[in-house]
Amino acid sequence: MYTWSTEQIDPRDRFDYWREVRAKGLFGVTAELAPEHRRDFFGKFSLRKLGDAGLVEMRASPYRVERRHRDIADARSDSLCIYQQLGGGGWFSGIRHGDFAVRDGMFATSYADLPYRTVPLHNDGFHLRILKIPLASIPQPRRGRLDELAPKPVQDQTALRPLLESCFRDLLEGDDAAAPTETAPLITALAHIALIERGVLRSGSRLAQQALRTGRLSLARRLIEKHLLRPTLSPPLIADLLGISLRHLHVLFEAEEISFSETVTALRIERSRRLLRERPDWSITRVAFACGFESLATFYRLFNAAEQMTPGDYRAAGGSRAR
Repeated sequence: MYTWSTEQIDPRDRFDYWREVRAKGLFGVTAELAPEHRRDFFGKFSLRKLGDAGLVEMRASPYRVERRHRDIADARSDSLCIYQQLGGGGWFSGIRHGDFAVRDGMFATSYADLPYRTVPLHNDGFHLRILKIPLASIPQPRRGRLDELAPKPVQDQTALRPLLESCFRDLLEGDDAAAPTETAPLITALAHIALIERGVLRSGSRLAQQALRTGRLSLARRLIEKHLLRPTLSPPLIADLLGISLRHLHVLFEAEEISFSETVTALRIERSRRLLRERPDWSITRVAFACGFESLATFYRLFNAAEQMTPGDYRAAGGSRAR
């Protein structure tokens, strides 16, 4: 992970450095800001390499951004970009599909080497993430041209948006030291979900179905975690929330060689370990029910099977397995 901020630069030179070195060199854009506001400018970003892809998170005070034909010629990217707006929001113009706004929490997608202009919607400036995936690393669909994907927001009402968001979170929560072979399938799924949403990839194609399985499994796990404390947590509940059949849900987990019930148990046991370590004032019974176990006997049986010791012995040992 590489991080940098304008705090390393003299205030008089911060925006000029950002414009010439960071905006042009890293992002391939032209940055503009009125001279009277430049001394107060602040910018910060992090860059995480994920195989051939790159994940950038940027926060900056307001300024105007333009990716011109000259910028594209000087810094070609040939990438699919997936943007997540974290704060501030931005207004995009100069787009063949018309102007649009990307507000907090929204996603947008585009081909990197097309012109656009953008300004922040509010005085708090920009805060966003950008995942850049080289086209050469994306298994190519047979339909549509990726280099014609002008910037466009992902519609909130589409069923694909939660899948995109869940996979994006998986990527963010992953280990920085993870091998490219571990992150590549997730990045490919993100790219293909974005292309399904843009109409480039047919949802019934083999590549699309594989991406949808990855996205639905990711979201299913998050929904399980969200409802983990409910003793009534069940496959029909999660299938209904996902908008898929019960059979489809079981197929998702079978492909991972871990069943729905085994997933739920593993998550509840993990939560119980944490509570046993962090809440010594809680009784074993309180821990059991705080993790969604339907009875104390069930908790003892499943915990002992997982840890080869009782919850009380685990707590007494300081939260470590018996040697």
